[in-house]
Amino acid sequence: MSQREAGDSDEGGDLAGLSLVLGLGATGYSCARYLHGLGVEFAVLDSRAAPPLLASYLQEFPDAQVELGEFKVEQLCRASRLIVSPGIAVSTPAIAAAAAAGVEILGDIALFARAAQAPIVAVTGSNGKSTVVALLAAILRKNGSAFGLGGNLDGENFKPALELLIAEREGARRSDLFVLELSSFQLETTRELNATAVALLNLSEDHMDRYADSTAYLSAKQAIFNGAQCAVVNVDDPLTRPPQPMASSLAYKPSGECSDGLGIGGAGNRSLCWQGEPFLDLEACGLRGSHNRSNLMAAAGLAIALGVPLTAIAAGATSFRGLPHRSQWVCEAHGVEFYNDSKGTNVGASLAAIVGIGERVVAAKSSARLVVIAGGEGKGANFSPLAPALAQFARYVVLIGRDADRIEADTAQARGSCEAIFAADMAAAVSAAVDAAQAGDAVLLSPACASFDMFDNFQHRGDEFIACVSAAVAQSEN
Repeated sequence: MSQREAGDSDEGGDLAGLSLVLGLGATGYSCARYLHGLGVEFAVLDSRAAPPLLASYLQEFPDAQVELGEFKVEQLCRASRLIVSPGIAVSTPAIAAAAAAGVEILGDIALFARAAQAPIVAVTGSNGKSTVVALLAAILRKNGSAFGLGGNLDGENFKPALELLIAEREGARRSDLFVLELSSFQLETTRELNATAVALLNLSEDHMDRYADSTAYLSAKQAIFNGAQCAVVNVDDPLTRPPQPMASSLAYKPSGECSDGLGIGGAGNRSLCWQGEPFLDLEACGLRGSHNRSNLMAAAGLAIALGVPLTAIAAGATSFRGLPHRSQWVCEAHGVEFYNDSKGTNVGASLAAIVGIGERVVAAKSSARLVVIAGGEGKGANFSPLAPALAQFARYVVLIGRDADRIEADTAQARGSCEAIFAADMAAAVSAAVDAAQAGDAVLLSPACASFDMFDNFQHRGDEFIACVSAAVAQSEN
């Protein structure tokens, strides 16, 4: 590959020797672009015969060294380091063998942390990451901050973290701050993030097809605390605390008052308070549901840790209207509301949506209930934690996808209060939900599963739900 002379950038000083980028998805592509700009020696490997970005990569780098097919130990051991994409497990036998032989294992966020010249703020957790990061971005915009936004994001906000550094190298305005959403997969290849402020929002069973147990999953998430200056912690949830004492922490308490941090208070407990003093009317915020109260407080806590004034936090929170596919209000027809929570890709996310929206629906009309559409690729999850919430808030659960039978079995204790209906596809599921819902009810798509058994991604699934709802509503009005 034609490259700049090694040593042209101080960033590449600790990247001597061959680097092998494993995976040519969006993150791997960004790693290759970053290394190419540094002028260091690297090659790209992908276990797939035809990676989706291969043609684009070869068009940009026609002399690129790319090797396809199953990873081989001898192939990996010739490198000084492996830069592993988040979608590839470091427990893959060839990668584990290379690590045992002394080959360094890292990921794109480790590269980013080594090179970033501005403070880093980072968010992880099983659920709510994208909402918290997007809300923090809205707050920072109101504050006039110059920041870069990247990491494990989706939709219009998606940008691999290294693309932020590449853009600066190519002449873009330098950021005063970097805001990153990070997955456990990214953190498990990051020894020290050295962030200014971090938050681990929550932990619920997810990715059990990749981790041995929930303890291993938590351990991967907790890498976000390594080298951090301040942790923003939910005092109602012990799992959000760092495993070791830190120099600084900032507390928030979604369940009530918190005299030394963020809490709920004021007249009717309708205000967000800092150290007991109200500064934001919760009813003025665009985010709804109890789960979003926690998200709001986490974003506010990170902003306070950065020194952002409370006035800017309040302005950003009231301007933010949430993200698509996350408890997104779709429409109301014949007294029934429809919500799209396609981003509910695990049990914890769907539990939060069922409770959060269920509480609103029941508060408005005591006899009202939810009709929940769930199902898909379950990733080895146990769905039984959904049963009490379904029994309390749902009239029916409409099940689709590969693990529909498993969800039905795991939530059997909810039968009687919440009956199960099986549907072949999204159109049939929406039709069944419309038939089952009564005036005052809400139909909620919150699958508790990944989408890949039936859809391209969770966005595709959510768009299909919205389209099917629109068609069903139009048909009912003819």
